[in-house]
Amino acid sequence: MINLLALLLLIAGALFFIAGTIGLLRFPDLFCRLHALTKVDNLGLGLTVLGLMLLADSWLVVAKLLLIWLLALLGSAAAGYLMASRALALGLQPWRRHPPGKGGRP
Repeated sequence: MINLLALLLLIAGALFFIAGTIGLLRFPDLFCRLHALTKVDNLGLGLTVLGLMLLADSWLVVAKLLLIWLLALLGSAAAGYLMASRALALGLQPWRRHPPGKGGRP
């Protein structure tokens, strides 16, 4: 039963990773792409880590997996913030539609 639950969590995590990748490829601007990557991939990583925790042999492995997930959450939030603030500093505005082919610049 635990193996089945772990498998379902791993599959759900993979589906979230796929959804984040599709969002990265399909969304029109930097801010939408950042949203897809920071939100969806963190949830995908969380589900994957939970599935792996169920299969872990010791509490030390569970603690390491949890630490990896927390560090990835912090790193993703910091990277997303830095990219978005730099884009705003360069004049890219998320509330204005940009014509295709211009690279997202006004």
